[in-house]
Amino acid sequence: MKVLVSWLREFVPVTASAVEIAHAMSVRGFAVEGIESIGDDSVLDFEVTANRPDCMSVLGMAREVATALGLPLNSELDPSADGERQRERMTRGAEAGIEIMLDAQDLCPRYAGAAADVTVGPSPPWMQTRLQAAGVRPISNVVDITNYVLLEMGQPMHAFDLDKIGGRQIRVRTAARGESITTLDGQSRTLSSDMLVIADARRPVAVAGVMGGAESEVGPGTTAIVFESAFFDPLSVRRTSKALGLKTEASMRFERGVDPHLPRVAMIRALGLLEDAGAGRQRGGIVDRARSPFGIEPRALRLRHAKIDGLLGAAIPHADVERILSSLGFSLVRTDEGWRATADPPYGPPT
Repeated sequence: MKVLVSWLREFVPVTASAVEIAHAMSVRGFAVEGIESIGDDSVLDFEVTANRPDCMSVLGMAREVATALGLPLNSELDPSADGERQRERMTRGAEAGIEIMLDAQDLCPRYAGAAADVTVGPSPPWMQTRLQAAGVRPISNVVDITNYVLLEMGQPMHAFDLDKIGGRQIRVRTAARGESITTLDGQSRTLSSDMLVIADARRPVAVAGVMGGAESEVGPGTTAIVFESAFFDPLSVRRTSKALGLKTEASMRFERGVDPHLPRVAMIRALGLLEDAGAGRQRGGIVDRARSPFGIEPRALRLRHAKIDGLLGAAIPHADVERILSSLGFSLVRTDEGWRATADPPYGPPT
C-alpha cells in the first residue's frame, strides 16, 4: 500500500519525517518496503498483510499512525461526520434515474448507486499526482475519482455510462450458463453460473467485485454516469477472480473483506469530489439497497487482561489498552477480567 505522506497528513497531524513514520510503523507490524522521494513529499510503501484489509487505504493507515504516535484522527474529511451532508446526498431530487435490484442477496448484501451528469476530461493535477504516487495511471476525471476513493477510503467503486445501461436497470445476479462479457482489458470471458455479475436489463455489464465491462465503459463522449459502491461476499469474489485469472485492486480488497457499512459514505465522498473537480453533478438521490435484515453486525469479544500480558510477555497498563483500542475504533466496557470490546461500524447501517 503506497501512501503519500502529504495525503496521510490530511487525516493525522503528524510532523515526523517519512523515515520516522516508517520506523514507528515497522516496529508495530507494518513493514515499510521502501521510501520514495517526490519533490518535497515522500511515498511510504507499506506491506499490509492479508488479515488487515482495513489498512489498505490512506485513512486506514492514518488511523494506525495516529494510534501509534498518540495523535488525533482528523475526521473533517470523513463524510460520516456530517449527518446533514449525508441526508442531503441521499435525498437530493425526486428521481435517482436508475433502478437497482438485488437478486443474489447472499452474494451481495448491499449495493449503492447514484446517477450524475458529467463532462468527461482530465482530473485535477493534484488528483493525478496522488494517483501516480500510489502507482495508479490517471485516465479521466470520472474514473480517477473511483480510484481515488478506493485508495483513500478502501472502498472499490465503478462508474458506468448511464446511456449504455439497458433499461436504466442495475440487476445484481449470478450469470446465466454460457453468458459472456468483454471486460475493460478487452478480453472476452465466459462466465459460469456461480459467478456474480452486475447486469442491466439485457446483459452483464461488470463482473462483480473484479472488473467492469467494455460495453458500459465511461469514455470521452459520456454525459451521464452511474457510480457503484457495494459490498460483495469475499469468497465469491475470490473464486471468480481465480477462475477468470483476473486480479485487480478492487478484487484484492473485496477478497480480504471491505467494511460492509462503508458503501454509502464512499458514494458521498465520490459525488463530492465529482462536484469539487467541476466534473459533474449528482442527479437525484443515492439508491442504497440492502438485504433485510442486513445481518452483518459487529461482534462483542471478551478481552482478558491476563491474556494480553501472557501473549505479549509484558504487563500492559489498563490505561494503555483502553487508549490504543479506543483510538482504533473499539467500544470498550469494563468487566471483572478485562473488557468487552466491540468494533463499532463508524459509518452506520444501510438506509
